[in-house]
Amino acid sequence: MFGTLNYKKQKIIIIISFLLIPLALLATFTYYPALKLIYFSFTNWDGYNPEKPWVGLANYREVFANPDILKVFEHNFAYFAVGIVQNILAIYFAVVLNSKLKGRYFFRILLFLPYIMNGVAVAFMFGFVFDTTGGSLNLLLNSLGLHTLGETSWLGKEGLVNYTLASTGLWRFMGYNMVIYIASLQAIPRDLYEAATIDGANAAQTLWKITLPNMKPVIQLNLFLTVTGALEVFDLPFVLTKGGPAGASQTYVMRVVDTAFAYNNYGLASAMSVVLLLFVIVIVGAQQFVLGRGGKD
Repeated sequence: MFGTLNYKKQKIIIIISFLLIPLALLATFTYYPALKLIYFSFTNWDGYNPEKPWVGLANYREVFANPDILKVFEHNFAYFAVGIVQNILAIYFAVVLNSKLKGRYFFRILLFLPYIMNGVAVAFMFGFVFDTTGGSLNLLLNSLGLHTLGETSWLGKEGLVNYTLASTGLWRFMGYNMVIYIASLQAIPRDLYEAATIDGANAAQTLWKITLPNMKPVIQLNLFLTVTGALEVFDLPFVLTKGGPAGASQTYVMRVVDTAFAYNNYGLASAMSVVLLLFVIVIVGAQQFVLGRGGKD
């Protein structure tokens, strides 16, 4: 078959052949479900009935008209704020552990290990840490003489619970971000640092003028992951608090899941999912525009 074809045509056929399977899988498990999700968002489907009554934009009007639905996005802000701190710490540890520090490989492994742990297992583990009466955190604070803090209900206070949960994510994902930043640092040519040293630049000037600008694409990637991760948080509050106390830690994705599986309103849940997707696109687009514009200036 290939003997009668020239090299260029053979190359095209081979490339297409290799792409067919991944494209088929992508279409089957990504694009088709996404299109079905959009279709369901215009219906009043209960998840069981074969009939799917068409309701048009009624579900979307419900999403934006019901303040209780969009209000849960406020709970996701804590994860975004802690995620920014997480990236700052990851950059700091990446810079430190990319130097000739003795034992740096051991510390890299030590900081990366939490990432490979199962998310549900981590949630259960921190449930014992944050327990009010016998939790290790309060026991530590009491042993240090901080009795006021040692009586804190970390998962029971409405203004504190989301930041407590988000701190668990910081512990788990900071090492992962650090490894990505270390790879970015190692891709920066050493000649730039040697030239900066010859010109008399100090450590702070080198970090601000050479390191961070060259890490910008990777920082943008991690900020994208931070934004999407903050908007899609589910496992930690679901396992530790079930959205409590009084719904104070319920995230948007938890609200979507409850709408679909607890109230059997798959149409509204689909519309909420599409709205979340649009929010992610808008926020990430704005982020790319701001950071890209800053790079041009």
